Amino acid sequence: MKGKKKIHFEVSERKILLRVFDVLFVLFMLYIVGIIFKFDYFSITPSNFYWTLVLGVYVLIVGSVFEMYNLQVASNQFQVIRSIILTSSSTVLFYLLTPFFTPTLPSNRIQIVYFFLAIFLALFLWRMFYQKYLASHRFEKKVILISEKELADELISGLKSIDPHYNIIAFVNTDENADIKIFNKAVSILSVENLQKFVSKNSISEIVIATQRTEDITVELYNKLLLLLENGYIIREYTQVYESLTQRIPVQFVARDFYKYFPFSRSNQNQLYLLFVRFFEIVIALTGITLGLILLPLILIGNLIGNKGNLFYTQIRVGKNGEEFRILKFRTMVKNAESAGAVFATTNDARITPFGKFLRKSRIDEFPQFINILLGEMAVIGPRPERPVFVNEIAEVMPFYQTRHVVKPGLTGWAQVNYSYGDSIDDSLIKLQYDLYYIKHRSIFLDINIMIKTLSTILFYRGQ
Repeated sequence: MKGKKKIHFEVSERKILLRVFDVLFVLFMLYIVGIIFKFDYFSITPSNFYWTLVLGVYVLIVGSVFEMYNLQVASNQFQVIRSIILTSSSTVLFYLLTPFFTPTLPSNRIQIVYFFLAIFLALFLWRMFYQKYLASHRFEKKVILISEKELADELISGLKSIDPHYNIIAFVNTDENADIKIFNKAVSILSVENLQKFVSKNSISEIVIATQRTEDITVELYNKLLLLLENGYIIREYTQVYESLTQRIPVQFVARDFYKYFPFSRSNQNQLYLLFVRFFEIVIALTGITLGLILLPLILIGNLIGNKGNLFYTQIRVGKNGEEFRILKFRTMVKNAESAGAVFATTNDARITPFGKFLRKSRIDEFPQFINILLGEMAVIGPRPERPVFVNEIAEVMPFYQTRHVVKPGLTGWAQVNYSYGDSIDDSLIKLQYDLYYIKHRSIFLDINIMIKTLSTILFYRGQ
Protein backbone atom coordinates (compact mmCIF):
# COMPACT_ATOMS: atom_id res chain seq x y z
CA MET A 1 0.00 0.00 0.00
CA LYS A 2 3.00 2.27 0.17
CA GLY A 3 2.65 5.19 -2.23
CA LYS A 4 5.33 7.26 -3.88
CA LYS A 5 6.52 10.09 -1.62
CA LYS A 6 7.12 13.55 -2.99
CA ILE A 7 10.54 15.14 -2.59
CA HIS A 8 10.62 17.57 0.33
CA PHE A 9 13.42 19.36 2.13
CA GLU A 10 13.14 19.84 5.88
CA VAL A 11 14.02 23.28 7.31
CA SER A 12 17.39 22.00 8.55
CA GLU A 13 18.06 20.26 5.22
CA ARG A 14 17.38 23.47 3.27
CA LYS A 15 19.81 25.39 5.47
CA ILE A 16 22.49 22.74 4.97
CA LEU A 17 21.77 22.74 1.24
CA LEU A 18 22.24 26.52 1.07
CA ARG A 19 25.52 26.40 2.98
CA VAL A 20 27.04 23.55 1.01
CA PHE A 21 26.16 24.92 -2.42
CA ASP A 22 27.15 28.49 -1.50
CA VAL A 23 30.70 27.24 -0.95
CA LEU A 24 30.71 24.83 -3.91
CA PHE A 25 29.41 27.45 -6.37
CA VAL A 26 31.94 30.03 -5.16
CA LEU A 27 34.85 27.61 -5.57
CA PHE A 28 33.61 26.42 -8.97
CA MET A 29 33.17 29.99 -10.23
CA LEU A 30 36.66 30.95 -9.06
CA TYR A 31 38.02 27.89 -10.88
CA ILE A 32 36.23 28.93 -14.11
CA VAL A 33 37.40 32.54 -13.78
CA GLY A 34 40.95 31.26 -13.29
CA ILE A 35 40.74 29.36 -16.59
CA ILE A 36 39.10 32.08 -18.69
CA PHE A 37 40.92 35.14 -17.35
CA LYS A 38 44.47 35.72 -16.15
CA PHE A 39 43.36 35.29 -12.58
CA ASP A 40 46.07 33.88 -10.36
CA TYR A 41 45.32 35.46 -6.96
CA PHE A 42 43.28 32.46 -5.82
CA SER A 43 44.01 28.96 -7.07
CA ILE A 44 42.84 25.59 -5.77
CA THR A 45 45.83 23.26 -5.51
CA PRO A 46 46.94 20.58 -3.01
CA SER A 47 49.77 22.82 -1.80
CA ASN A 48 47.48 25.66 -0.72
CA PHE A 49 44.25 23.84 0.08
CA TYR A 50 43.95 25.79 3.34
CA TRP A 51 43.22 28.94 1.30
CA THR A 52 40.13 27.14 0.09
CA LEU A 53 39.11 26.15 3.62
CA VAL A 54 39.54 29.71 4.88
CA LEU A 55 37.44 31.12 2.02
CA GLY A 56 34.71 28.56 2.69
CA VAL A 57 34.65 29.45 6.40
CA TYR A 58 34.54 33.18 5.61
CA VAL A 59 31.62 32.72 3.21
CA LEU A 60 29.65 30.71 5.80
CA ILE A 61 30.33 33.01 8.76
CA VAL A 62 29.79 36.28 6.87
CA GLY A 63 26.74 34.80 5.13
CA SER A 64 25.26 33.89 8.51
CA VAL A 65 25.77 37.43 9.80
CA PHE A 66 24.03 38.88 6.74
CA GLU A 67 21.14 36.37 6.98
CA MET A 68 21.93 34.29 3.91
CA TYR A 69 20.64 31.22 5.77
CA ASN A 70 17.44 32.76 7.02
CA LEU A 71 14.85 30.88 4.91
CA GLN A 72 12.49 33.85 4.76
CA VAL A 73 15.32 36.00 3.38
CA ALA A 74 16.46 33.20 1.05
CA SER A 75 12.97 33.08 -0.49
CA ASN A 76 12.68 36.85 -0.98
CA GLN A 77 14.45 38.12 -4.12
CA PHE A 78 15.11 41.68 -2.94
CA GLN A 79 16.34 40.66 0.51
CA VAL A 80 18.59 37.89 -0.74
CA ILE A 81 20.23 40.14 -3.37
CA ARG A 82 20.97 42.66 -0.63
CA SER A 83 22.47 39.87 1.51
CA ILE A 84 24.53 38.58 -1.44
CA ILE A 85 26.04 42.03 -2.06
CA LEU A 86 26.91 42.47 1.62
CA THR A 87 28.25 38.92 1.95
CA SER A 88 30.37 39.13 -1.22
CA SER A 89 31.84 42.51 -0.30
CA SER A 90 32.60 41.59 3.32
CA THR A 91 34.05 38.19 2.41
CA VAL A 92 36.41 39.73 -0.13
CA LEU A 93 37.41 42.45 2.35
CA PHE A 94 38.17 40.01 5.17
CA TYR A 95 40.00 37.66 2.80
CA LEU A 96 42.22 40.46 1.50
CA LEU A 97 42.92 41.81 4.98
CA THR A 98 44.04 38.50 6.49
CA PRO A 99 47.11 37.59 4.39
CA PHE A 100 48.46 35.43 7.20
CA PHE A 101 45.73 32.88 6.36
CA THR A 102 45.21 33.86 2.71
CA PRO A 103 47.30 34.68 -0.38
CA THR A 104 49.34 37.87 -0.31
CA LEU A 105 47.65 40.92 -1.81
CA PRO A 106 47.70 40.90 -5.62
CA SER A 107 49.88 43.50 -7.36
CA ASN A 108 47.30 43.93 -10.13
CA ARG A 109 44.09 45.48 -8.76
CA ILE A 110 41.97 43.91 -11.50
CA GLN A 111 42.52 40.61 -9.66
CA ILE A 112 40.43 41.96 -6.76
CA VAL A 113 37.61 42.84 -9.18
CA TYR A 114 37.70 39.31 -10.65
CA PHE A 115 37.67 37.88 -7.12
CA PHE A 116 34.62 39.91 -6.06
CA LEU A 117 32.66 39.32 -9.28
CA ALA A 118 33.30 35.57 -9.14
CA ILE A 119 31.97 35.31 -5.57
CA PHE A 120 29.02 37.61 -6.28
CA LEU A 121 27.97 35.83 -9.48
CA ALA A 122 28.35 32.40 -7.90
CA LEU A 123 26.07 33.29 -5.00
CA PHE A 124 23.64 35.19 -7.22
CA LEU A 125 23.19 32.41 -9.81
CA TRP A 126 22.87 29.67 -7.22
CA ARG A 127 20.36 31.60 -5.08
CA MET A 128 18.21 32.52 -8.09
CA PHE A 129 18.12 28.83 -9.01
CA TYR A 130 17.19 27.96 -5.43
CA GLN A 131 14.34 30.49 -5.40
CA LYS A 132 12.90 29.35 -8.72
CA TYR A 133 13.06 25.60 -8.15
CA LEU A 134 13.99 24.47 -4.63
CA ALA A 135 11.98 27.07 -2.68
CA SER A 136 8.90 26.48 -4.81
CA HIS A 137 5.82 24.49 -3.87
CA ARG A 138 7.07 21.60 -5.99
CA PHE A 139 8.92 20.52 -2.85
CA GLU A 140 6.13 21.05 -0.34
CA LYS A 141 5.49 18.53 2.40
CA LYS A 142 1.99 17.01 2.41
CA VAL A 143 0.75 16.26 5.91
CA ILE A 144 -2.31 14.72 7.60
CA LEU A 145 -3.35 16.08 11.01
CA ILE A 146 -5.08 14.09 13.74
CA SER A 147 -6.38 16.25 16.59
CA GLU A 148 -9.40 17.34 18.60
CA LYS A 149 -11.88 19.04 16.28
CA GLU A 150 -11.84 22.20 18.45
CA LEU A 151 -8.13 22.77 17.74
CA ALA A 152 -8.07 21.80 14.06
CA ASP A 153 -8.23 25.28 12.49
CA GLU A 154 -5.77 26.80 14.99
CA LEU A 155 -3.20 24.03 14.47
CA ILE A 156 -3.56 24.01 10.68
CA SER A 157 -3.13 27.79 10.30
CA GLY A 158 -0.34 27.82 12.89
CA LEU A 159 1.82 25.25 11.13
CA LYS A 160 1.14 26.77 7.71
CA SER A 161 2.27 30.22 8.88
CA ILE A 162 5.52 28.79 10.22
CA ASP A 163 6.57 27.04 7.02
CA PRO A 164 4.62 27.64 3.79
CA HIS A 165 6.07 24.38 2.41
CA TYR A 166 4.50 22.42 5.26
CA ASN A 167 1.04 21.78 3.84
CA ILE A 168 -1.67 20.09 5.90
CA ILE A 169 -4.02 18.73 3.27
CA ALA A 170 -6.28 16.55 5.40
CA PHE A 171 -7.74 16.28 8.89
CA VAL A 172 -8.78 12.95 10.42
CA ASN A 173 -12.26 13.05 11.95
CA THR A 174 -11.95 10.82 15.03
CA ASP A 175 -15.55 11.52 16.00
CA GLU A 176 -17.57 10.44 13.00
CA ASN A 177 -20.82 11.23 14.78
CA ALA A 178 -19.97 14.93 15.04
CA ASP A 179 -20.55 17.49 12.32
CA ILE A 180 -17.07 18.94 11.77
CA LYS A 181 -16.38 22.04 9.73
CA ILE A 182 -12.93 23.46 9.01
CA PHE A 183 -12.40 27.08 8.06
CA ASN A 184 -9.60 26.17 5.63
CA LYS A 185 -11.54 24.78 2.66
CA ALA A 186 -8.38 23.31 1.09
CA VAL A 187 -8.16 20.75 3.92
CA SER A 188 -10.07 17.51 3.39
CA ILE A 189 -11.90 15.85 6.29
CA LEU A 190 -11.09 12.13 6.42
CA SER A 191 -12.75 9.25 8.16
CA VAL A 192 -10.53 6.68 9.86
CA GLU A 193 -11.71 4.12 7.31
CA ASN A 194 -10.34 6.11 4.36
CA LEU A 195 -6.99 7.07 5.97
CA GLN A 196 -4.77 4.43 4.34
CA LYS A 197 -6.21 4.92 0.87
CA PHE A 198 -5.79 8.71 1.09
CA VAL A 199 -2.17 8.44 2.30
CA SER A 200 -1.23 6.13 -0.56
CA LYS A 201 -2.99 8.18 -3.22
CA ASN A 202 -1.72 11.66 -2.22
CA SER A 203 2.02 11.13 -1.59
CA ILE A 204 1.74 11.99 2.11
CA SER A 205 5.07 12.80 3.79
CA GLU A 206 4.01 12.45 7.43
CA ILE A 207 1.12 12.21 9.86
CA VAL A 208 0.96 14.54 12.87
CA ILE A 209 -0.95 13.58 16.03
CA ALA A 210 -2.04 16.55 18.11
CA THR A 211 -4.41 14.97 20.60
CA GLN A 212 -3.83 14.25 24.26
CA ARG A 213 -7.16 12.53 24.76
CA THR A 214 -6.35 8.84 24.59
CA GLU A 215 -9.98 7.99 23.84
CA ASP A 216 -9.63 9.76 20.48
CA ILE A 217 -7.07 7.15 19.37
CA THR A 218 -9.48 4.26 18.88
CA VAL A 219 -8.38 0.68 18.29
CA GLU A 220 -9.23 1.04 14.60
CA LEU A 221 -7.22 4.28 14.26
CA TYR A 222 -4.33 2.80 16.25
CA ASN A 223 -4.15 -0.22 13.93
CA LYS A 224 -4.27 2.01 10.84
CA LEU A 225 -1.43 4.18 12.18
CA LEU A 226 0.63 1.11 13.13
CA LEU A 227 0.29 -0.28 9.61
CA LEU A 228 1.37 3.06 8.12
CA LEU A 229 4.37 3.15 10.46
CA GLU A 230 5.37 -0.35 9.42
CA ASN A 231 5.23 0.78 5.79
CA GLY A 232 7.74 3.56 6.41
CA TYR A 233 5.48 6.57 6.89
CA ILE A 234 6.56 9.13 9.46
CA ILE A 235 4.23 9.68 12.41
CA ARG A 236 5.08 12.53 14.77
CA GLU A 237 3.61 14.24 17.81
CA TYR A 238 2.53 17.85 17.31
CA THR A 239 4.82 19.42 19.91
CA GLN A 240 7.84 17.80 18.25
CA VAL A 241 6.82 19.24 14.87
CA TYR A 242 6.13 22.68 16.34
CA GLU A 243 9.46 22.76 18.17
CA SER A 244 11.51 21.66 15.15
CA LEU A 245 9.82 24.15 12.81
CA THR A 246 9.68 27.19 15.11
CA GLN A 247 12.65 26.52 17.42
CA ARG A 248 10.49 27.38 20.40
CA ILE A 249 8.56 25.35 23.00
CA PRO A 250 4.75 25.21 22.54
CA VAL A 251 3.86 25.67 26.22
CA GLN A 252 0.23 26.39 25.37
CA PHE A 253 -0.26 22.77 24.19
CA VAL A 254 1.66 20.68 26.72
CA ALA A 255 -0.40 21.49 29.82
CA ARG A 256 0.53 19.87 33.13
CA ASP A 257 2.85 17.22 31.68
CA PHE A 258 5.21 19.95 30.50
CA TYR A 259 8.38 18.36 31.88
CA LYS A 260 7.78 15.26 29.78
CA TYR A 261 8.45 17.50 26.78
CA PHE A 262 11.02 19.73 28.41
CA PRO A 263 14.17 18.01 29.71
CA PHE A 264 16.72 20.66 30.67
CA SER A 265 19.90 20.83 28.60
CA ARG A 266 22.82 19.04 30.24
CA SER A 267 24.88 22.16 29.52
CA ASN A 268 23.06 23.88 32.39
CA GLN A 269 24.93 21.58 34.81
CA ASN A 270 28.07 20.97 32.74
CA GLN A 271 30.83 22.64 34.75
CA LEU A 272 33.31 22.65 31.85
CA TYR A 273 30.77 24.37 29.61
CA LEU A 274 29.85 26.87 32.35
CA LEU A 275 33.54 27.62 33.05
CA PHE A 276 34.21 28.08 29.33
CA VAL A 277 31.19 30.40 28.99
CA ARG A 278 32.16 32.41 32.07
CA PHE A 279 35.69 32.95 30.74
CA PHE A 280 34.36 34.35 27.47
CA GLU A 281 31.77 36.44 29.31
CA ILE A 282 34.57 38.16 31.22
CA VAL A 283 36.54 38.72 27.99
CA ILE A 284 33.46 40.10 26.20
CA ALA A 285 32.50 42.25 29.20
CA LEU A 286 35.98 43.81 29.44
CA THR A 287 35.97 44.42 25.68
CA GLY A 288 32.50 45.99 25.85
CA ILE A 289 33.44 48.24 28.78
CA THR A 290 36.56 49.39 26.91
CA LEU A 291 34.55 50.16 23.78
CA GLY A 292 31.97 51.95 25.90
CA LEU A 293 34.64 54.18 27.44
CA ILE A 294 35.88 55.05 23.94
CA LEU A 295 32.35 56.02 22.87
CA LEU A 296 31.53 57.77 26.16
CA PRO A 297 32.49 61.34 25.05
CA LEU A 298 30.14 61.09 22.04
CA ILE A 299 27.40 59.58 24.20
CA LEU A 300 27.79 62.38 26.75
CA ILE A 301 27.38 65.00 24.02
CA GLY A 302 24.36 63.21 22.53
CA ASN A 303 22.79 62.85 25.98
CA LEU A 304 23.37 66.53 26.76
CA ILE A 305 21.68 67.61 23.53
CA GLY A 306 19.06 64.89 23.00
CA ASN A 307 18.18 63.58 26.48
CA LYS A 308 18.89 66.55 28.78
CA GLY A 309 19.22 64.66 32.01
CA ASN A 310 21.07 61.88 33.78
CA LEU A 311 23.15 59.68 31.52
CA PHE A 312 22.71 56.43 33.46
CA TYR A 313 19.52 54.71 34.48
CA THR A 314 19.10 51.80 36.90
CA GLN A 315 16.18 49.45 37.38
CA ILE A 316 15.43 46.41 39.51
CA ARG A 317 15.25 43.20 37.47
CA VAL A 318 14.75 39.52 38.32
CA GLY A 319 17.82 37.31 37.84
CA LYS A 320 18.76 33.67 38.24
CA ASN A 321 16.70 31.73 40.81
CA GLY A 322 14.42 34.75 41.18
CA GLU A 323 17.04 36.91 42.89
CA GLU A 324 16.71 40.61 42.17
CA PHE A 325 19.55 42.86 40.99
CA ARG A 326 19.96 46.40 39.71
CA ILE A 327 20.50 46.59 35.94
CA LEU A 328 22.52 49.44 34.40
CA LYS A 329 21.55 51.24 31.19
CA PHE A 330 22.09 54.48 29.37
CA ARG A 331 18.87 56.47 29.80
CA THR A 332 16.72 56.49 26.66
CA MET A 333 13.40 57.90 27.94
CA VAL A 334 12.22 61.29 29.13
CA LYS A 335 12.38 62.15 32.83
CA ASN A 336 9.66 60.62 35.01
CA ALA A 337 8.64 58.29 32.16
CA GLU A 338 6.73 56.07 34.61
CA SER A 339 5.16 58.66 36.87
CA ALA A 340 1.80 56.96 36.28
CA GLY A 341 3.17 53.48 37.06
CA ALA A 342 5.15 50.73 35.33
CA VAL A 343 4.06 49.90 31.77
CA PHE A 344 5.57 47.89 28.93
CA ALA A 345 7.73 49.85 26.50
CA THR A 346 6.09 49.75 23.07
CA THR A 347 7.21 50.15 19.48
CA ASN A 348 7.57 53.88 18.71
CA ASP A 349 7.05 54.63 22.41
CA ALA A 350 6.46 58.38 22.81
CA ARG A 351 8.52 58.37 26.02
CA ILE A 352 11.71 57.50 24.10
CA THR A 353 13.83 60.54 23.20
CA PRO A 354 15.32 60.94 19.69
CA PHE A 355 18.82 60.20 21.00
CA GLY A 356 17.39 57.38 23.09
CA LYS A 357 15.93 55.84 19.95
CA PHE A 358 19.39 55.84 18.37
CA LEU A 359 20.88 54.23 21.48
CA ARG A 360 18.23 51.50 21.45
CA LYS A 361 18.44 50.77 17.73
CA SER A 362 22.23 50.48 17.87
CA ARG A 363 22.10 48.57 21.20
CA ILE A 364 24.53 51.12 22.69
CA ASP A 365 22.07 51.75 25.55
CA GLU A 366 22.93 48.29 26.88
CA PHE A 367 26.71 48.82 27.07
CA PRO A 368 26.60 49.52 30.86
CA GLN A 369 25.23 45.99 31.32
CA PHE A 370 28.72 44.67 30.63
CA ILE A 371 29.34 45.73 34.24
CA ASN A 372 26.43 43.50 35.33
CA ILE A 373 28.02 40.68 33.33
CA LEU A 374 31.42 41.27 34.94
CA LEU A 375 29.78 41.16 38.39
CA GLY A 376 28.15 37.83 37.52
CA GLU A 377 24.58 39.17 37.78
CA MET A 378 23.96 38.64 34.06
CA ALA A 379 25.28 36.48 31.23
CA VAL A 380 26.03 37.50 27.67
CA ILE A 381 23.38 35.06 26.42
CA GLY A 382 20.17 34.18 28.20
CA PRO A 383 16.54 35.31 28.63
CA ARG A 384 16.24 39.08 28.98
CA PRO A 385 15.72 40.06 32.64
CA GLU A 386 12.26 41.38 33.39
CA ARG A 387 11.03 43.71 36.12
CA PRO A 388 9.49 42.11 39.25
CA VAL A 389 6.11 43.79 38.71
CA PHE A 390 5.85 42.33 35.20
CA VAL A 391 7.19 38.92 36.27
CA ASN A 392 4.43 38.63 38.87
CA GLU A 393 1.79 39.87 36.44
CA ILE A 394 2.81 37.54 33.63
CA ALA A 395 3.38 34.50 35.89
CA GLU A 396 -0.24 34.70 37.07
CA VAL A 397 -1.60 34.12 33.57
CA MET A 398 1.24 32.22 31.92
CA PRO A 399 2.38 28.77 33.09
CA PHE A 400 6.11 28.06 33.36
CA TYR A 401 7.14 31.73 33.12
CA GLN A 402 9.32 31.42 36.22
CA THR A 403 11.25 28.63 34.43
CA ARG A 404 13.22 31.36 32.65
CA HIS A 405 15.02 31.99 35.93
CA VAL A 406 16.87 28.65 36.04
CA VAL A 407 19.67 30.37 34.08
CA LYS A 408 21.20 33.84 34.30
CA PRO A 409 19.44 36.56 32.33
CA GLY A 410 21.37 37.70 29.26
CA LEU A 411 22.40 40.77 27.34
CA THR A 412 21.07 39.03 24.23
CA GLY A 413 19.14 35.81 23.78
CA TRP A 414 17.28 33.43 21.50
CA ALA A 415 14.04 35.39 21.90
CA GLN A 416 15.73 38.72 21.16
CA VAL A 417 17.24 37.58 17.86
CA ASN A 418 14.12 35.77 16.66
CA TYR A 419 11.25 38.01 17.71
CA SER A 420 10.49 41.70 17.45
CA TYR A 421 9.73 44.00 20.35
CA GLY A 422 7.09 42.61 22.74
CA ASP A 423 4.64 44.95 24.46
CA SER A 424 1.83 42.60 25.52
CA ILE A 425 1.13 39.34 27.32
CA ASP A 426 0.76 37.55 23.97
CA ASP A 427 4.20 38.77 22.90
CA SER A 428 5.61 37.65 26.24
CA LEU A 429 4.22 34.15 25.61
CA ILE A 430 6.05 33.89 22.29
CA LYS A 431 9.29 35.19 23.81
CA LEU A 432 8.86 32.69 26.67
CA GLN A 433 8.65 29.88 24.12
CA TYR A 434 11.98 30.98 22.62
CA ASP A 435 13.58 31.34 26.06
CA LEU A 436 12.50 27.84 27.06
CA TYR A 437 13.85 26.46 23.78
CA TYR A 438 17.23 28.00 24.63
CA ILE A 439 17.21 26.50 28.13
CA LYS A 440 16.28 23.10 26.68
CA HIS A 441 18.86 23.13 23.87
CA ARG A 442 21.58 25.30 25.42
CA SER A 443 24.97 24.55 23.86
CA ILE A 444 28.10 26.18 22.43
CA PHE A 445 26.66 25.89 18.91
CA LEU A 446 23.39 27.60 19.87
CA ASP A 447 25.37 30.32 21.69
CA ILE A 448 27.45 30.95 18.56
CA ASN A 449 24.26 31.09 16.48
CA ILE A 450 22.81 33.71 18.83
CA MET A 451 26.00 35.80 18.71
CA ILE A 452 25.93 35.77 14.89
CA LYS A 453 22.24 36.73 14.83
CA THR A 454 22.96 39.51 17.34
CA LEU A 455 25.58 40.92 14.98
CA SER A 456 22.94 40.88 12.23
CA THR A 457 20.54 42.76 14.51
CA ILE A 458 23.15 45.45 15.19
CA LEU A 459 24.34 45.74 11.57
CA PHE A 460 20.77 46.03 10.26
CA TYR A 461 19.91 48.54 12.99
CA ARG A 462 17.10 46.44 14.46
CA GLY A 463 17.65 47.14 18.13
CA GLN A 464 14.61 47.44 20.39
